[in-house]
Amino acid sequence: METNDLKILAIDDNRDNLTVLKAVVLDRLPGTRLLTALDGPKGLELARAEDPDVILLDIVMPGMDGFEVCRRLKAGERLQAIPVVFLTALSTDRESRVKALEVGAEGFLSKPFDEIELTAQIRAMAKIKVANRLQRLEKEQLAELVAKRTRELEQELAERQRVDKALRETLERLRRVTGSVINVIVMAVETRDPYTAGHQKRVGDLARAIAGEMGLPPEQVEGIRIAGVIHDLGKISIPSEILNMPRKLSEIEYGLIKTHSQKGYDILKEVEFNWPIARIIHQHHERLDGSGYPQGLKGDDILLEARIIAVADVVEAIATYRPYRPARGIAVALEEITVHRDVLYDPAAVDACVMLFREKGYRFTEER
Repeated sequence: METNDLKILAIDDNRDNLTVLKAVVLDRLPGTRLLTALDGPKGLELARAEDPDVILLDIVMPGMDGFEVCRRLKAGERLQAIPVVFLTALSTDRESRVKALEVGAEGFLSKPFDEIELTAQIRAMAKIKVANRLQRLEKEQLAELVAKRTRELEQELAERQRVDKALRETLERLRRVTGSVINVIVMAVETRDPYTAGHQKRVGDLARAIAGEMGLPPEQVEGIRIAGVIHDLGKISIPSEILNMPRKLSEIEYGLIKTHSQKGYDILKEVEFNWPIARIIHQHHERLDGSGYPQGLKGDDILLEARIIAVADVVEAIATYRPYRPARGIAVALEEITVHRDVLYDPAAVDACVMLFREKGYRFTEER
């Protein structure tokens, strides 16, 4: 700050002191504007109106002493940046110096003052005012930036919540639509194959229970259930007289039945699900040793979901009634998967299935 930019406020109840001070300041700091006040209230009023660069303040004044004036200055958000220098005859009083620091004064000079020291104090205090003003400006700018970013984040959060809500609603509608489509598919298959009515639902329920027992994530478990309840979709392309045959099928007839995995895959391969439904259906008759169909896949080349449905499908088929034979029961079904555990059937899926029936009381609904 240049000398001719300075604005100084002197507060002293003694007019002679102010006259001397004014002469010194104007001589030492030409171009400086010196404001004066004879009491504390008037000094506070001028400080608020003029925003001086430095305040020279006497301590002993009637009504409101210098300590109280300084305290009020430092309490005001805008005025607290103005440096205060006490200019008093009490400078030798240690208690007064301590109290001056406590109320926030930046300087303390004794009367009669040294002109050079006074000039140096004023120049130094003016620099402090500039630094304080910049600091306050930076704080205000920072506060404004924080407030702006807070508003932006609140808007972003509100928008994200709106999008999330819309997404949840869309997903819920898709689940309902998917559920309706699945039910239509199940009904279509069972209309052509009434003897296995309920088979797909029971396989889906058991596959879901096995997957849950294996500790798979809920979303994956749901995909396994859906694949289970439509795993025989391809039978819709098989002649109904073969599906409803009350005797054991011939090799040729059985060969036609075996095409249902491929047919189911062909029907669903272009349909977008959240899970690999078409591939699961394609593979649900594959076996670990490669003896399954239609691709002869082995081991981990078979999707885990398909390996789980394979176990559920075999257990349900053996345990329940078929047109060409009576139900053989759960014990026989569990023996089949246990004997061929890790040969035909996934060992983890077999263990979970056995656990469900033997230790957790799982039962098929609508058993016949």
